Amino acid sequence: MKTKLALLVIAGLVGLPLASFAQASSSAGEESSAAAAATEVATAPSEGTTVLTAVSIDDQPLTDAIKILARMANINYLIDPKVAFGTPGPDGKILPQPNVSIRWEKVTPQQALEALLNNYSLQLVEDPRTHIYRVTMRDPAAPDPLFTKVIQLRYAGPSNVLASVQSVLVDKRSKVVADPRTSQLVVVATEAELNGVDEMLAHLDTPTKQVLIEAKILETTVNPKTVKGIDWSSTLNEQQITFGNGITTGTTTSSRPGGSSTTLETLLGAGGVSLDTRKGFSPSTAFLNADGLNVMLSFLNSSDDTKVISEPRMVTLDNQKATIDVGLMYPIVNVQASTVQTTGGSQISYSNLTVNLDVTPRITADNFVEMKVQQSVLRLGPQFVSTVADQENKVDSFFTRKLETAVLIPSGNTLVMGGLISDELMNSNKKVPVLGDIPVLGYAFRKDSKSRNRANLIIFITPTIVQDGDFQPAKSTFLQSTGQEEVSEEWSAWNSGKPKDWSNPDHVSSRQAVFNEDLVRPASGNHPAL
Repeated sequence: MKTKLALLVIAGLVGLPLASFAQASSSAGEESSAAAAATEVATAPSEGTTVLTAVSIDDQPLTDAIKILARMANINYLIDPKVAFGTPGPDGKILPQPNVSIRWEKVTPQQALEALLNNYSLQLVEDPRTHIYRVTMRDPAAPDPLFTKVIQLRYAGPSNVLASVQSVLVDKRSKVVADPRTSQLVVVATEAELNGVDEMLAHLDTPTKQVLIEAKILETTVNPKTVKGIDWSSTLNEQQITFGNGITTGTTTSSRPGGSSTTLETLLGAGGVSLDTRKGFSPSTAFLNADGLNVMLSFLNSSDDTKVISEPRMVTLDNQKATIDVGLMYPIVNVQASTVQTTGGSQISYSNLTVNLDVTPRITADNFVEMKVQQSVLRLGPQFVSTVADQENKVDSFFTRKLETAVLIPSGNTLVMGGLISDELMNSNKKVPVLGDIPVLGYAFRKDSKSRNRANLIIFITPTIVQDGDFQPAKSTFLQSTGQEEVSEEWSAWNSGKPKDWSNPDHVSSRQAVFNEDLVRPASGNHPAL
């Protein structure tokens, strides 16, 4: 009997630790099973920003679910005493709390925790000093908390999307600031507004399409020209013989070959002849040598062909204007007369005598391109004489041709524009004074010409939408410099400007070149034979 009692006591003493160990193991097993039920992919606490493949909690009390997600989010928290779930009631009994069963995919632990609390009118409030979160009741009348987010734009400019982002921010406390230097947006808004901003920028912050503009500007000219008579101007210009009034008397020296220039004495207003020759015209001789005459007798009818004025190719962004200017900057002198109060002077301004073409493409649906085309041609015209304050002034005139249109054309097709025609008729005559006015015989001393300049401008424009694969990839080694070869230590003296110390020829510095002095300065008595 005593033996049986002793065995029972020993068994009881041994059983108590085993029961305690079993209870602890059971409690640890329950906690482990709850943690294992929380996620299917993570077995250790994860950072709050780690995206989990799946989060699953099956029939766990709300406070336990909060504990599991807070541990996974690696945050410290405490539950506000005002939260009624899982706290003692007025009668001392624990108020019932709901059981949670959730399954989410591709969320961070903190997102899962905030979504769970929001479902039960709870919220996380962070203490900025201790960085400890409090789980408190959400006041329905309280405004949503604000969050700050810095958004890096990839393609769009901050000023281009600023108005669109502001339209999403409906809360009066929300605001957005654009930083053009870094192409960033700083948005202060509620969580719902930030989600709306992200969704909008996903559509707006995209690469802008581009259009290749190929233009060809042609001008077809028909210039029928009739020239009849003898042109003495070439010969007279060669010999520098001029006819007219108001020639000043005296002698001048010419820099042209042939020597001096002699001017016959005349009076102001009287007729005179000025002689200057490149070939040694003798002042005593009054007749020109026939070999020195360059008589131009011509009956010419000619017609010019089509010429290409410009053939540019350029790439421009969608809905951005491309400009082509080909021509001359023509100077215009504006003269201001002197008055009693002011001193006269002149100012120079420039006018564009160019062929101007402005093209603004806009890509539409179905691979079409809408183009706004503005084309203008400015050309110098004849001069007009205007008299102001008894002073004659020559005023330039200009011919202008302008065309403006908007078309819708498939990508890769060519738009042809024409009809910009200019027609100019010119009559001119040159003659030797007195001799050119003689009937019949005067044709030998005069030249009459009639010309007509008829030009038709034709423009070809081909827009082509540039696809992403049209650009060739740049070489990875482009603009990368190769490393400089390391200079050998023994040649450093030759590469530097430091002279060698010849007073101590046996001393060789590590910075100096190593060489055999016997080859430079042979020993005494060992001179090589000459």
